[in-house]
Amino acid sequence: MIQFSTTILKFDKQGEKTGWSYIEIKHTLAHRLKPDCKVSFRVKGKIDEYVFEKVALLPMGDGNFILPINGVIRRAIRKHHGETVKVTMELDKRAPSLSPDLMKCLKEDPEATAYFKSLPKSHQNYFSNWIESAKTAQTKTKRIVMAMTAFDKKQDFGEMIRANKKNNPY
Repeated sequence: MIQFSTTILKFDKQGEKTGWSYIEIKHTLAHRLKPDCKVSFRVKGKIDEYVFEKVALLPMGDGNFILPINGVIRRAIRKHHGETVKVTMELDKRAPSLSPDLMKCLKEDPEATAYFKSLPKSHQNYFSNWIESAKTAQTKTKRIVMAMTAFDKKQDFGEMIRANKKNNPY
């Protein structure tokens, strides 16, 4: 387990990460969590008093990692970029589970299932987490339909999101 205080940062222009709020985890701290790891891995812990789990640390290429701070977390801790937070985290060894509702739909479509299974595990998790994070049944259903359509079109998560933004700019 590691504990530290840090400042919430925000990317200006950084490709797909443009506008993201995040905290940086120096390579020395990341090494204490998972020695010699240079790829994404999951952690659990607290940011101030907000408890999180199954959150991925993302490698930045220089040995350091970032932990994205999404809107849900920012609202819960009531802080924005430039403000200081207290972080406690440890390696989350539990395997992520896939959305049961998505898996039911995939059983009905062998071609979509084959494409889904061809995706890297992390991309399968992006779809699953996105679906499960829906706050209403209507939104969850809409996301499952979008995902199944993306699988039929052989789109990964990013391609699906970009395609839907083009079709629905609002």
